[in-house]
Amino acid sequence: MRFLLRGLLGLFLVFATVGLIAIGAITLRDARQAEDEGPRFGRGGGERSYSVALGVVENGRAEPVIQSYGEVEGARILELRAPATGTITELAEQFTNGSAVEEGELLYQIDPAEARTARDRAETELREAQATLTEARAALELAEDELVAAELQRDLRRAALARQRNLEGRGVGTAATTEEAELSLSQSEQTVVSRRQAVLVQESAIARAEISVARSEIALADAERTLSDTRVTAPFPGLLDEVTAVLGRRVSQNEQVGELIDPAALDVAFQVTNAQFARLLDDAGRLAELAVIVSLDLDGVPFEVPGLIERAGAQVAEGQTGRLIYARIVDQGTAVLRPGDFVSVRIAEPPLENVAVLPASALTSRSELLIADEDNRLSVVPVRLLRRQGDDVIVADAPEGARYVREVRPQLGPGIRIEPVERPEVADAVQVSATVPEMIALAPDRRARLRAFVEGDSSMPPDARSRMLGALEEDEVPRQVVERLERRMGG
Repeated sequence: MRFLLRGLLGLFLVFATVGLIAIGAITLRDARQAEDEGPRFGRGGGERSYSVALGVVENGRAEPVIQSYGEVEGARILELRAPATGTITELAEQFTNGSAVEEGELLYQIDPAEARTARDRAETELREAQATLTEARAALELAEDELVAAELQRDLRRAALARQRNLEGRGVGTAATTEEAELSLSQSEQTVVSRRQAVLVQESAIARAEISVARSEIALADAERTLSDTRVTAPFPGLLDEVTAVLGRRVSQNEQVGELIDPAALDVAFQVTNAQFARLLDDAGRLAELAVIVSLDLDGVPFEVPGLIERAGAQVAEGQTGRLIYARIVDQGTAVLRPGDFVSVRIAEPPLENVAVLPASALTSRSELLIADEDNRLSVVPVRLLRRQGDDVIVADAPEGARYVREVRPQLGPGIRIEPVERPEVADAVQVSATVPEMIALAPDRRARLRAFVEGDSSMPPDARSRMLGALEEDEVPRQVVERLERRMGG
């Protein structure tokens, strides 16, 4: 039994020895293969280096651009409403959605019969009031003449009384005669008072008649205005939208039958951050009238128009940050842009001096650059981040001529040795080639179908249609444009 145990123990030791020898041989082989593959370790045998693309810092002048997105809005949109209840008896032939009308052109007319009757009734009432006024003035003249006659009669009787008293004083006249003269004078004075009262009554009648005439004139002017309002004309040239009017349809007062949009008065509203808004202010704290470029993508064909910043929003909407800016679009852009278009907006800021434009991937989260020295070892240099421009950043305080890491990676840091790849032009060429659209050649029948579709598309603006037809005439056409057109064709 002991012999068996000792034999098994010896066999185990033999196998263990052979296994250890095999492990050592495999380790030695792997080490030799690693040496043959290339120097992955630098001098010292334990330091590892990384292949890194480097760029060179070049300080100079940069023109930052604020990029935003917004929506085109109509600065002058008029709601067309029915001025009175009635039937539409006249309607412009082009009173349809999208039709263009000129200033002063008749749009529609409400049945003027009731308004015309009211106008005629107001004219009759005015003539009646004028006749009453004429009669009152004539009556006043008669009353004044009667007053003059009564005053003359009173003066005569006063003179007669004076003579009678003189005769009585000389003993020629009698007391009865004098008393009779006094009674006659009293009656004449009473007549004068009555005639004066008649004059006052006629003057009041004239005043009332004049008020009645003025009231009738106001009523006539209102009736004429109501009659004139039954004809609705365009107050400015524009495009029609939201049209609901139909010839013969009865509408109620103040009912909306359409909208008139002025295509020459368009604004674009877009949002900017608080920091961007602060850079748009002048020294006095007012919003500067900076130029903007508004871009609309028409199925792969960009359409750009200039604009001018005019004002900022009156308030910040609930749950929003930043500021709402309004820019006015100049006339040349009104032929294509329409309210509701989603556009991109670019604002050129004042240029910055002595700054560097670097890839955004070269900047660490702490606004630092990894700079390679003469020994290809990395060091950290802090810079001042001024702007972010898409895939680039604009920084200040970057050392001129220094070699920096174009793309920061987690394994890179201060003191790390690198193997520089100083060919940024290769990466630039790759980026440029990526932005060039893929071009394809079109068969004659396919080109003809696309051309016919573009020519028959009434929704496409004339300028965009001309550019699209010009692109289709080329030997090669961008694949993206062809695919978009065929999707719209249903092909």
